[in-house]
Amino acid sequence: MSFIGNLIWLIFGGVLIFLEYLVSSILLMFTIIGIPFGIQTLKLAFLALWPFGKRVESIDVGDSGCLSTVMNIIWIFIGGIWISLTHLLFALLLGITIIGIPFALQHLKLAKLALTPFGKQIVEDDA
Repeated sequence: MSFIGNLIWLIFGGVLIFLEYLVSSILLMFTIIGIPFGIQTLKLAFLALWPFGKRVESIDVGDSGCLSTVMNIIWIFIGGIWISLTHLLFALLLGITIIGIPFALQHLKLAKLALTPFGKQIVEDDA
């Protein structure tokens, strides 16, 4: 079932979201300061490409330390809030119809990751 959901997602905008994240990631990686932020946008890009059947988990705090918190705060002020709000708007629009609810849930997953991507990892669902 997740294959069909991903296929429909790709056809109706998933590829465009992926390309937007990919281009922004490449642009961020041109500078040394932007490399960590570029890596996080790559994480968002690959989740936006194939979101069904994946979930976002937090990495143990001991592994990432307080640096991920500081980077998340910087990320929120630089653009994370706007990316997250955009995904929330799409989730709201898609959630109006019954057919759009699964896609709205994927946008909510992307909004959560877009708000604080540092200290998070994407894993395959078991089911």
